[in-house]
Amino acid sequence: MDRRVIERIIREVVAEKLGTSGGHSCKGDCKEGVCLDGLCVVHNAEGVKNIVSNGASRITAGRGIEAAGGVLADLARMIDHTLLKPEATPGEVQKLCEEAKKFTFASVCINAGYVPLCARLLRGSPVRVCTVIGFPLGATSTATKAFETEQAIRDGAQEVDMVINVGMLKAGELQYVERDIAAVVNAARRQKVLTKVIIETALLTDEEKVKVCLLAKKVGADFVKTSTGFAKGGATAGDIALMRRVVGSAMGVKASGGVRSREDALAMVASGADRIGASASVRIVGGESGEPQKAY
Repeated sequence: MDRRVIERIIREVVAEKLGTSGGHSCKGDCKEGVCLDGLCVVHNAEGVKNIVSNGASRITAGRGIEAAGGVLADLARMIDHTLLKPEATPGEVQKLCEEAKKFTFASVCINAGYVPLCARLLRGSPVRVCTVIGFPLGATSTATKAFETEQAIRDGAQEVDMVINVGMLKAGELQYVERDIAAVVNAARRQKVLTKVIIETALLTDEEKVKVCLLAKKVGADFVKTSTGFAKGGATAGDIALMRRVVGSAMGVKASGGVRSREDALAMVASGADRIGASASVRIVGGESGEPQKAY
């Protein structure tokens, strides 16, 4: 891999984007439900619609979506409805699927053991079944990840989110990481299943983020994704800008982890995200108050 390419990309993004990490928050410039600076999406439903129409293709959120008016109808069709916490029960997964059908979400994202249940419950609906591979650590063998992908697809998965081997990347074992991603991508591609590569940005340097994004692009993955939600940090606007710079328009970029409000989601989309992973469903879609629902 050409180090000059990596260094150039990092310099460009630092100059243009990384200085604006984080998201816009309404700093008291709101009066009677109107954001005076025009940026606060909690009070700017039309602005959210414009963001959706000009780039956001899907948003991920956890259980608890409620009809709240505003932009719900537009956003619901872009949501990956997510429940990945280890204590999730079959009853909770069933409720997830019921909500997904009710609001016509794009998919449900669940652990692999629940793929058969979701495939059965969602049969005949437009809602897709998404699952995770090598989740959440990414440290299982390449052969295991490939088998897990093939089994999940046989069980009914239509999208897979795989976790890279972070330790191998940090050790500079790029050939290993490339083969690891390619094994999942190839297994999924044979069945026309979409692949997202979770790179766990909170554990990586900027140079490592660039390297793994280039590898994912090289082997034909469909998306790069920031986080599992289980590491020490989640998505930042700077990371999204960097990832978008690396992959260009050839791939999707998914922000996940730490997106708790529509302001956060807007910042991610403005920085280049096509999808947003979040458990704060009500906050993002309906602008509801209260504690975010935990999906991971």
